[in-house]
Amino acid sequence: MATNAAATLPPPQQRSEGIAIRRGIVLVLMTLIIPGSAQLAAGNKRLGRIALRVWLTLIALVLVVAVAAVVARPFIISLYANPITLRVLQVAILVLGVGWVVLVVDAWRIANPRAMSARGRVISGVLALAMALSAGTAAWAASGMFGAQSSLVTNVFTGGGDGQATDGRYNVLLMGGDAGADRWGQRPDTMIVASIDAETGRTVLFSLPRNLQWAPFPKDNPLHAQYPDGYWCASQECLLNAVYTLAVENKDLFPDVKYPGAEATADVVGEILGLDINYWAMIDLKGFEKLIDAVGGIRLDINKRIPIGSKTGSKGVYGYIEPGKNVLLDGFHALWVARSREGSSDYERMSRQKCVINAMVKQLNPTTVLTKFNDIASASEKVVATNIPSEQLGTALDLALKGRSLPMSSVNFTPPLIKPVKPDFPKIREIVADKIAASEAKDRPEETTPSADPSPAASGESAKPKPKKDSKTQTENLDTICKVSS
Repeated sequence: MATNAAATLPPPQQRSEGIAIRRGIVLVLMTLIIPGSAQLAAGNKRLGRIALRVWLTLIALVLVVAVAAVVARPFIISLYANPITLRVLQVAILVLGVGWVVLVVDAWRIANPRAMSARGRVISGVLALAMALSAGTAAWAASGMFGAQSSLVTNVFTGGGDGQATDGRYNVLLMGGDAGADRWGQRPDTMIVASIDAETGRTVLFSLPRNLQWAPFPKDNPLHAQYPDGYWCASQECLLNAVYTLAVENKDLFPDVKYPGAEATADVVGEILGLDINYWAMIDLKGFEKLIDAVGGIRLDINKRIPIGSKTGSKGVYGYIEPGKNVLLDGFHALWVARSREGSSDYERMSRQKCVINAMVKQLNPTTVLTKFNDIASASEKVVATNIPSEQLGTALDLALKGRSLPMSSVNFTPPLIKPVKPDFPKIREIVADKIAASEAKDRPEETTPSADPSPAASGESAKPKPKKDSKTQTENLDTICKVSS
């Protein structure tokens, strides 16, 4: 019986080769899961201890950061967004990746491939090579992402804004125009102020028409001396959006200011609304197309057929965005939703622009940012100029995360609410104050609104004539204009 059993066993060399290949596969997988474990088990124990300590230290750091991100999220984001931190991470991840590749190759060496069969050497070698390439590729990609983030923070978030909240709010001016990153001198077609509650992130959007006249310069702005009674000229070309160009043409009045047009526009808009503008961001609408594509598009309910092109343009109207529910828009079509003027007024266009902004805020999720960050960062450098400093990114992103689940309310300062030719600035400021008070009251249900019987100005309506609800000059909730998919 013993003789028959022995006869059924594989030859000793075959058994030895089988053990060797299994040992090689196990050691490689051990290294992939716990770097240094293969060396501790069967190789250079000193190397294994060093690798394991590094691995455990990294796990501990991740846990500490995860806990800190819960209790002090703005600080962690600001620390992470520091260009020095990002450069350190860029280099460190490459070093760790190289180390991991070395450990995988060493694990395969420890398994003694010469003791394996030819087939075993191929199998274990391919596995080790695949694991090494995976570790190296992941490290290279992560390093590239940190490098892109560092470049974005360094080149875009150059600072200069005011990080101090006023009356518990941050006010950010968003400007959009068809200008490239190297030619920011064109007039902004879009001017929207996002007034953000510093605690809850709840946001109110205020849109101003580009053709508003008599725009007032604050007394501390260098252009106030030239236009003490407001920006006006006989040719009627002194419109709100021309303040940008005016400041650029008089840049000698703004020494050491990189973007005098943006700074002057922020001053004027703040004076109109009665708000202190903390930051501004200038968005190139042509480059905006690339940014939308980088995040995979946005989804909107389109309630009205939107022309692509213009009858006065060289191509004419050459297409349409058809109405529909939950329409996926790529960058090209999202841009035309925001900019199309054919068959509609500037005021309707302002509402559509806020819809696009709302969709970006609500649909840009962390997974998309992480998986497509290099594309987003590359597009952002060409799309955005801003005076938000990198150290304030933590606060800004924290508020964005808080506010994305809350409905945005909105005011369009358009006819019949105001007359752009001769705007009632005190009325505008009163509407802004009342709208912000109403927004803040939503987060304090125990309080009542300031007035049980609000005046027409307080409710955002003009007294004569009373605007119809479908005029879209004002709305309590932006979703009533454009339903944004979650």
